[in-house]
Amino acid sequence: MTNLPLPADPQAVVTELQATGYVADEALATSAFLLLHLGRPLLLEGPSGVGKTELAQALATLCQTELIRLQCYEGLDVHSAVYEWNYQKQLLAIRLEEASGANRLDSKQAQIFSEEFLLERPLLSALRHSAKSPVLLIDEVDRADEEFEAFLLELLSVFQITIPELGTVQATHRPHVVLTSNRTRELSDALKRRCLYHWIGYPDAEQEQEIVRQRLPQVEAELARQTVQCIQSLRELPLSKSPGVAETLDWAQALLLLNRPHLDELTFERTMGCVLKSTEDQELVRKRGLDNLLTAAVG
Repeated sequence: MTNLPLPADPQAVVTELQATGYVADEALATSAFLLLHLGRPLLLEGPSGVGKTELAQALATLCQTELIRLQCYEGLDVHSAVYEWNYQKQLLAIRLEEASGANRLDSKQAQIFSEEFLLERPLLSALRHSAKSPVLLIDEVDRADEEFEAFLLELLSVFQITIPELGTVQATHRPHVVLTSNRTRELSDALKRRCLYHWIGYPDAEQEQEIVRQRLPQVEAELARQTVQCIQSLRELPLSKSPGVAETLDWAQALLLLNRPHLDELTFERTMGCVLKSTEDQELVRKRGLDNLLTAAVG
């Protein structure tokens, strides 16, 4: 891979992201611009389905580099995120050495704790990426435990990791780090201080229609408008889970697949599962009246 020049200003980021199919406003593009040029991690918070993960993917495409993703979850530990030893392969190597008559303990340890038996996990892979700076996505960091968050503090400060058996690994090319959070818990101030911060909320109708146009150009403009207007109305209801942009795209794609040129009450009822993901939310919308929502969207 060749090192491409980074975008010269936030407007260039808007343009280059749009070429990848990602629609960003000036504020988000400015945060992405600073991420690329300052080398600071970018923490993206917001409801699910608004394009946080997709931004990291778009940045990797923009920079023509690899996207390395660490999906966080409760119980995630350093070994799962950084490195592990291939224990089965180590055990086999020990047995082969014993069969050959070698019994020196120091020789065995030197052999089995070597690169040959090291399993790279996402964080170590990002530090040792040899071609150019990768985009490291630490996805849904709010789902990880506070202990793992504390480990990230050190990593994001010095971009190096110590493997006791091999020594310290320093980043070959400092990765562009994007962290995402759905705010299932509050992140520590210490982690936030190490990051740039941007909140991605739900887009307005005009921007959301542009997203549909970019991602699904085969959808007719009027159907895209009706779909987006209906989604915007749904977000005003007291739902347990408001539909994100991902649901808007799923719905528009479903309507296209079903060859529906416009929204009507029967189509809404049959495709509601693309947008509302709980029976309680679906019942709430039915009680409010599908026809009322459609009148506002189609009219």
